[in-house]
Amino acid sequence: MRLFSMTYECFEVTEIGKVTHVQLSRGDNLNTMIPAFWSELPKIINAISDEGKARAIVISSTGKHFCAGMDLSVFTSGGLESGAKIEKGRRNALTRGSALHLQDSFTCFEKARMPVLTAIQGGCVGGAVDMVTAADMRYASEDAWFCIQEINIGMTADVGTLQRLPKIIPEGVARELAYTGRRMSAKKAYEVGLVNQIFSTHEELVEGVLDIAGEIATKSPLAIWGTKESINFTRDHSVADSLNFIATWQAGMYQPQDMASVFEAQSKNEEPEFDDLPPARPGLA
Repeated sequence: MRLFSMTYECFEVTEIGKVTHVQLSRGDNLNTMIPAFWSELPKIINAISDEGKARAIVISSTGKHFCAGMDLSVFTSGGLESGAKIEKGRRNALTRGSALHLQDSFTCFEKARMPVLTAIQGGCVGGAVDMVTAADMRYASEDAWFCIQEINIGMTADVGTLQRLPKIIPEGVARELAYTGRRMSAKKAYEVGLVNQIFSTHEELVEGVLDIAGEIATKSPLAIWGTKESINFTRDHSVADSLNFIATWQAGMYQPQDMASVFEAQSKNEEPEFDDLPPARPGLA
């Protein structure tokens, strides 16, 4: 994949078997989300998903903190204030467009055809909470903490936290965090269901999450994709609509070949092998 030979300002991308590991690489700068972050992240995730060879994606970071959120340069370098001298309605359209662009940078996690797992150490602040709530699963080290920082700087969070967090943890807890801007510890995050597991150290965290991703990678990628699509659809729709969705999905996507591979491998006491997902856009740039 071309991703592994490319240089990014904010990320390092490596391949570990059928797992793609995407690391925030600006640990010395608290992995703040500079302008390049917002273009590089969706480019990376969309490319991995479109290619279809990876079976799972792990997002981790370097340094003491997972991510300190939005870098102030995003507010001062063009995009969010570039409409200062134009007519008010058009300026407001620019503001809305900027918010939608930032949202899409994380919504790509949900649209990816394979699960996205996040490994969180230290602070997960502001925009970083927006990011991890878009992932399939979250894991943390003992020193991790979460903060909806936007309320502490006089703004409403607008990149996904307020839409996704109440669907992951109890709504009252989400409201308290959003209204107060308090920090939530890893222990509390585990208790309310934001994270699946806590690891003692950053190193154990990354190793453990890569192991979980590796286990996912042994399953049929087509079955995993269908499972992810079904869970995502169910989150936002009724049970009746969701049952209809999965029936329609199966009518188009179910193939007995992967099941036959499992049964044959079990009879030989071997691990089954599955074809990769096809490219999402064959022949297209």
